[in-house]
Amino acid sequence: MAEDNGNGCFTIGVFADASWASRGLEALLRDGFEPETLSIVTRESPAAAALVERTFGGRPEGGELELYGVGRVLAHGSLVGALQGEDQGLVRTGLAATIRRAGFQDHDGFIFQTLTARGGVLVAIDSEPRAADALALLHAYGGGNAAIGAWTGRV
Repeated sequence: MAEDNGNGCFTIGVFADASWASRGLEALLRDGFEPETLSIVTRESPAAAALVERTFGGRPEGGELELYGVGRVLAHGSLVGALQGEDQGLVRTGLAATIRRAGFQDHDGFIFQTLTARGGVLVAIDSEPRAADALALLHAYGGGNAAIGAWTGRV
């Protein structure tokens, strides 16, 4: 049995752009997901900054980071902390190399990293009790390659 690392259960999808991500995030919020359960990683742009401002009411808490394999991103939410870890792994090695920290396989991380580098908007929801609901909404609103990470302590 895996050790509980406190990183929660993430559901992740990547939207084609900020416009699509906005619709998906609005749907998640309408369905009762709290803003503090949501995370975003997206290449820095005016549209991305407006999306973060609209969704979270301010600058991204994870800040502006230079991500290996992606470039300059805006990062916000608990997924960022889970991937970053104490060793700053997210910045040093990228999404693909750190995605296991959120319960996903390496190949998932490679896909998420590639789509985000191409301008996609990665959205994650940290909610084990409603992981299936989050997955359904990501799929319904265009979140590509949406998946649920392994539940902590059950791998």
